[in-house]
Amino acid sequence: MNKLLLAALVAGTLGACTAREQNTATGAVVGAGAGALVGGLATGRAGGALAGAAIGGAGGAIIGSATTQDRVCVGRDEWGRRVSYAC
Repeated sequence: MNKLLLAALVAGTLGACTAREQNTATGAVVGAGAGALVGGLATGRAGGALAGAAIGGAGGAIIGSATTQDRVCVGRDEWGRRVSYAC
């Protein structure tokens, strides 16, 4: 059961489409793991581990998303003006 859950988490982080989605998923997995470890050790109960996983996962997802730089390309439109667009 645990191996199946771990395999699903790894597949979810690798299956992201963009760099931002991949960093968000990776941050969520790492944060949830660290939060579960700290919560479980701090309280000695499964509820503490679950709360730590939820808080760590949310925090990791936010940090992973926020630290990803947006790719911006510069080109020219049909009138020759410089334009910036996401690429």
